[in-house]
Amino acid sequence: MKNIIEISHLVKKFGDFTAVNDISFNIEAGQIYGILGPNGAGKTTTISLVLGIERPTAGKILVDGMDNMHNKAKVKQMIGFMTQETIVDSDLTAHENLEIAARLYHLEPEEARQAIRIALEEAELTEFKDKPAGTFSGGMKRRLYLVKSMIHAPKVLILDEPTTGLDVHNRVQMWEHIRQLNAKGVTIILTTQYLEEAEELCNKISVIDHGRIIATGTPSELKRMVSKGQVLEIITTREASGKIAKVLQSAFSLNATVKEDKIEAYMESNPLITFSEVLHRLMKEKLPLISISMHLPTMDDVFIKLTGSSLRDSVGENKSDRERVMFRR
Repeated sequence: MKNIIEISHLVKKFGDFTAVNDISFNIEAGQIYGILGPNGAGKTTTISLVLGIERPTAGKILVDGMDNMHNKAKVKQMIGFMTQETIVDSDLTAHENLEIAARLYHLEPEEARQAIRIALEEAELTEFKDKPAGTFSGGMKRRLYLVKSMIHAPKVLILDEPTTGLDVHNRVQMWEHIRQLNAKGVTIILTTQYLEEAEELCNKISVIDHGRIIATGTPSELKRMVSKGQVLEIITTREASGKIAKVLQSAFSLNATVKEDKIEAYMESNPLITFSEVLHRLMKEKLPLISISMHLPTMDDVFIKLTGSSLRDSVGENKSDRERVMFRR
């Protein structure tokens, strides 16, 4: 499969701060490629470099074989971009928002009419086309913004945290719209903080932390990096967690991760037998158990293994102003 994006040894520094630190990866045409990481990891800076908004300190980006810094106009015509913030004009109708977007992309009148009609259908907003966008729900605004970013039929769509702020229903609905676009041949680059979103949508994922790519693979490949067996999870009291971790190490050679009242360990071989023996030993020693379970590795387990902390622990960190990048034309 042809690579539509090729990123080679990309570096971006802001003064003494290195936001992107020598990253390289390729994105095949037709993929949904996820860039997963906490706030401030370098996800949005990477996207701004691909778009040509920021100039790299070092490295090269090719979009469909073209150097993006030397072919800015052509590259921007090939790419659609949806930011974290919902950028629609609340005073204008859905139709008017799309009409302005079509003009910005220099669509011919008939081409624009067709594109707007299709966009309204895809966003399920045809019956609301003459309503001001300010009267829409959050989910409706996000759908309008999504099709607005696609009005020029780009080959590549970049979605920067597309479901931030949406409830579960609207998030699932947005996932379905993303799948439909991909099924039509659109290559999608998705940055997200949501582990389940990356796992649900992406063919391939790069995990980025502190400006570096620390792992790349399919969701299944990343999980196999964590464990080929099962994850043992124990909920206990804070006072007993250290004692239980010592038992797991001494009696079963399991290296446990302790976080307050939660303990996790990876059972590589014979997990069912190990689980049964662990339960029997802890009950014999009368150590308090609130719950004990085992499960296949998740993307959260991947992130903990790679970075030492849960992604959920990191999403509340303040985002640098440098990370709040808008698509300027």
